[in-house]
Amino acid sequence: MKRFAVILLCLAMFSCGKDSGPGYQEPYIPGSDDEPETIVPLSDEEMMDLVQKETFKYFWDFAHPASGGAKERYHPDEPSLNQEVVTTGGTGFGLMAILVGIERGYVTRAEAVSRLNTLLTFLENANRFHGAWSHWINGDTGTVMPFGANDDGGDLVETAFLVQGLICVKEYFKNGSDTEKALAEKADTLWKGVEWNWYTQNQNALYWHWSPNHGFDINLKLTGYNEVMITYILAAASPEYSIEKEVYEEGWASNGGIMSSASQYGFPLVLRHAGGSNLGGPLFFSHYSFLGLNPKTLSDQYGNYWNAAVNHTKINRQYCIVNPKNYTGYGEDLWGLTASYSRNADGSRGYSAHSPSNDKGVISPTAAISSIPYTPSESLKVMHYLYQHKDKTLGPAGFYDALSPHYNFWVTKTYLAIDQGPQIVMIENHRTGLLWNLFMQNEDVKKGLDKLGFNY
Repeated sequence: MKRFAVILLCLAMFSCGKDSGPGYQEPYIPGSDDEPETIVPLSDEEMMDLVQKETFKYFWDFAHPASGGAKERYHPDEPSLNQEVVTTGGTGFGLMAILVGIERGYVTRAEAVSRLNTLLTFLENANRFHGAWSHWINGDTGTVMPFGANDDGGDLVETAFLVQGLICVKEYFKNGSDTEKALAEKADTLWKGVEWNWYTQNQNALYWHWSPNHGFDINLKLTGYNEVMITYILAAASPEYSIEKEVYEEGWASNGGIMSSASQYGFPLVLRHAGGSNLGGPLFFSHYSFLGLNPKTLSDQYGNYWNAAVNHTKINRQYCIVNPKNYTGYGEDLWGLTASYSRNADGSRGYSAHSPSNDKGVISPTAAISSIPYTPSESLKVMHYLYQHKDKTLGPAGFYDALSPHYNFWVTKTYLAIDQGPQIVMIENHRTGLLWNLFMQNEDVKKGLDKLGFNY
């Protein structure tokens, strides 16, 4: 099975199943009786304020009540659905979102410290597997919840997303009050307990999963370019469980095989995307690793990561503008293909890793919104479009997860933590660089980047 097929298989495990829904409907035609009335537009600053404030609610108002962790999903019309399922990676995004919440005045510093203490204590007592947390954790008990048949142990990539947030928490509070310093120390201790080198199987690569019941049976090697780059950097940064440079070179970079000479719409791809498409993979490839890791001046022997992320976004956007499948609504005002909830062919709700090579006519708001550091004006244009249709697109925790004007303006009124988190974080990085600055100032992170030969 090809590498990207395996990644898609893992994503399929994440599927939320089918919900009953309408069958095929006639395309939504702008100007019809169903078109929303004109809404007074917001300024760009007001727009970013709104998206951040509303999206923050996912990680504060709708967090797991006992643990404070981010729920895997939230369905406003069915709030009890999977209410015990905490997602490790989404919780890492939530840690960063809470720091934004302090800076933006959504919560007080004291409120945030209290919530974070609860959450870090939960993580301290949750099941761990050679230091790594599982993909899903029961928010009431801290025990592993299987993500798939053989995935009932450590998930190194989800753990990396969590650690990215823990490092930001450590840096944010390290010079604060005694209580805040203790919180920072707890965050630091938690991440330093991850046994990254265990997940190499004594080979020059990192592997995604290990289970006490199934070992390394899933056997999924972390190979780029995709969302897992942060895993290698954190593994190199670990003081006690570090990997050697060869693990990065042979694992992530495939001994130089990661480099690409392909170009689309005049934009060089820079790096070969997992799955092999010269149109680039889902946009989350250029989001998850770069919530804390700043790609602006990041490069190594294989490429310039800022150029890779910017061009990936511009190719994805231009594909939607060219719109080879002629989906209604695609264009400069509405673009962005990434993993999210999706519309199945029969009209029911499913999940898909949308990309130019897997285009189902479904736009995921997180795709363009979370790309705002790469395409500021272009991403804001999408936000303004969504706001003009807010009667359909805006719910209690920000813009809903997916929509399709082509299918009678189909919208799934649902949320996923891994789609909401990057929005608030990347908007903040665009505005102030908050999370980038916190993560990149960490001394262990610097040592890891140096070890792997990065310029930054």
